[in-house]
This record gives sequence, structure tokens and C-alpha cells, in this order.
Amino acid sequence: MKKKNVVIVILIILGLAIAGFIFLRLFARAVTSPENADKNKVLYYRNPMNPEVTSPVPMKDSMGMDYVPVYEGERATREAGIYMSAEKQQMIGVKKDKVEKRDLALEILTVGKVAYDPDLYVAQEEYLQALKTVEATKKSILPSVSEQSQSLLEAAEKKLILLGMTKDQIEELGKKGKSQENLYLASGENTAWVYITIYEYEMGLIKEGIPVEVEAVAYPGLKFSGKITAIMPVLNAETRSVQARAEIEDAGHKLKPEMFVNAKIKVDLGEKLAVPENAVLDTGARKIVYLAKEDDMLEAREVVLGQKAAGFYEVLDGLREGDMVVTSGNFLVDSESKLKGAM
Repeated sequence: MKKKNVVIVILIILGLAIAGFIFLRLFARAVTSPENADKNKVLYYRNPMNPEVTSPVPMKDSMGMDYVPVYEGERATREAGIYMSAEKQQMIGVKKDKVEKRDLALEILTVGKVAYDPDLYVAQEEYLQALKTVEATKKSILPSVSEQSQSLLEAAEKKLILLGMTKDQIEELGKKGKSQENLYLASGENTAWVYITIYEYEMGLIKEGIPVEVEAVAYPGLKFSGKITAIMPVLNAETRSVQARAEIEDAGHKLKPEMFVNAKIKVDLGEKLAVPENAVLDTGARKIVYLAKEDDMLEAREVVLGQKAAGFYEVLDGLREGDMVVTSGNFLVDSESKLKGAM
């Protein structure tokens, strides 16, 4: 009886061994089949603590941990994003908002001073004098005299342009026939010129005609309104800024030459496709948002952004109107995405 039991046990062991052998053969064949070859191809090895650090060959990190292989078959998973259940999203405080068109406007806060610009006043006087000379020599019998007068007028006009006046303003100056005395001294006019500092990164927002509001230290709480009338054509290489000249209403003649002011420039950007500022993660090399998709999938999307205004970024590329993006908890989502090697 015992001998019979031993035989049965041996047969069972042989059967399991044969079944295991057959399974391993089939598994090896499936792994090495053409359709699975690419899926099992190692693309690279990533740092177990920082997936953005990779190596083409196996290695260990500074703590002695092996780099994790990333296979070809994982590419689709990485592109699709990561799955995070609704319960987990609620637990880590994930909130979402819609990408939509909004009216964007921003304010530029800067400094300036009331104009004391005798050079521009003198240049205006020179231009007016050259204009009179051209008129007086039009009927000269000597062509050289007329040509020289015209040459002096052109030179005077170029000087005014270099000092920040536009061609339209120069033409208006010629019609009035009078220099702007409020450029260098308090005059009887009800306006004052103010030079405002515009830094290089804000230059693209400033245009002639934009409203501006200034406040002088001497008159706290009293605001003077006006508009930008000209922008200097040359950038200051040391301060990386340019001067904008504003014409400010000053009926009470309170603004004196060289007086310092604080300026507020209101810029209307118009209707733009906008994403909440909190949705954007800036890695330094790129800007990404997490797009909320169906079935609790969160997809990292690189975006190109424009101006920031009132808590929103202008979207130039990467998102469409109606997209839902993560606005809170996205740092935790990003951390999990990196740990899973989804990025």
C-alpha cells in the first residue's frame, strides 16, 4: 500500500514538472515573438527617486539603488497620463476649472518724473526755425540755398525723432508754430509732461494712447490722469528700460519739473483664451498643466503661455476652449506622475 502511494506521489511530481516545463516554453515563445519584441525592449533606465534622470545603461544611484528599466511597451501608458480614482483626487484636494475665453486686463506699476527736458525744447525751436528758413528760401534764385535749408530741416526732424517725437507730433508742432514750454518749466498750460520708466519685459504692452494715472509724493491721494503720447526709440542698455512720455492733465499746475511720481498704466488685452494661474506648473524648462480626462485619467500637457493678468494666463498653444484642468493638488499629481514614470 505504501509502495503504491509513493508511485502516485512520483507521478504527480513528474506531471507538475512537465506542465511547468511546457508553460515556461510557451511563455518564452510569447516573450520572444515579433509582436512582443518591441514591448520588451529596454528604452533606457531611470533613477528610482527622480524619473527625469535617466541612463542608457544599467547603473546605481548615489544611495546604491538600481535604476529602473523603462520598456517600449510603457510608452503608451506614459502618453496617456496617470489614473487617479475620484476618491484619491478628493483626498489630496484636487480641484478643476475650465479653460475659456475671458476679458483680460492688467496694470503696470512703475515710476517716473515730471519732465525737465530743455534738450527737447531746444530741438523743437531748431525745427521751427528750420521750417521758417525753408519757407523763406523757397523762391531763392540759388538752388544751393534752398537745398541747404531743406537739409537742415530734415536734420532737425531726425533729431526730434531720436528724442521721442513721432512724425504726427512733429507735423502738429509745425502747424502750431510754438515749442512746448512745459518740457522744462512750469507754464500756463493745463497739462504737464511726465517721463515714465518702462522695463524691457513690458515694452510689448505699451502703445501710444494707453491711459495712465500718476500720483506725486507731494500730493498723497491726489491722482492725475493722462495718456501715453510717445515712446523713446532707444533702450537704456544699463537699466534695460525705455522712457515713455505721457501728457498729464494738471489744471492746478501742481506738477513741477523733476518731481518724482508713481505711475499706473492700464493695459486692456481684450478677449483671450485663458487658463487659471494655479493650473500652471513651471519647471523652468517648460510649463505644463494637468488635463482632466474621462475615466479619472490625468494627462500632463505642455502649454505655451502669453501674458499673465488677474490670476489667469493667456493661452497661445496646448489647450482648447472647454478643456478641464487641475487647479489645486496638481503638485501632488505631478509627484505621483513622476514616481510612476508617467512623464
